[in-house]
Amino acid sequence: MAKVLLSAKGIEIRFGGVIAADGIDLDVYEGENLAIIGPNGAGKTTFLNVSTGYLRPQAGSVSFLGRDITAQLPRTVTRLGIARAFQIPQLFLDQTVMENMLIAAASLNGHPSGFRALSGLPQVSEMTRLLDLVGVGQFAGRKARELPEGQRKLVDIALALALKPRLLLMDEPTSGVASSEKFGIMDILTRALAREKVTSVFVEHDMDVVERYANRVAVWSMGKIQKIGTPVQVLADPKVREHVIGI
Repeated sequence: MAKVLLSAKGIEIRFGGVIAADGIDLDVYEGENLAIIGPNGAGKTTFLNVSTGYLRPQAGSVSFLGRDITAQLPRTVTRLGIARAFQIPQLFLDQTVMENMLIAAASLNGHPSGFRALSGLPQVSEMTRLLDLVGVGQFAGRKARELPEGQRKLVDIALALALKPRLLLMDEPTSGVASSEKFGIMDILTRALAREKVTSVFVEHDMDVVERYANRVAVWSMGKIQKIGTPVQVLADPKVREHVIGI
């Protein structure tokens, strides 16, 4: 049986009268690509925030490789091996793609992050490898703001990989990307994750992406997991099709 990387037990969190997590129990297994689906406001992104230290639950716990990380700061969670990619790529737009990569490397290894010091870091060759891995190596010298959204998404994934994670949490990896590009970007992304042996959890509204790239799917609704299973099992469920997919 696959190893449990992340384990959430009894997670509860409320924002005023809004219940964002109502007793969430979820295990994430090594090597899988787990999709989280559900309507807006269901608590999907809240779960990512709790798992990475951006929010502290009012009840319950999160463990990573058997270690309780519930009260840890985001930077500590990152150094333990969990990376995050946001819906809007978190890039320094006025810096080059390579400078963005080296800032990530510097933050992980405790090196000075002044821009003048970046070019001398020993990680330059490794950052070049990661950019090539996700197909954006040719943009290393370009400012991040010059790249289209799809390429920024891939740079954001390379930034996450620069942190050497065991687990990557992604919020809508195909949002803002042209429909003609979404499968190409997901193909590159999943190949890169497999190559680096990184497990993933991704929030996604595009059911074509979920069906094609997820190993398991968890359906969120009103702060609860309503159903979990393979894409075939979940997407064929009449209640999921009516209330989540809208068919």
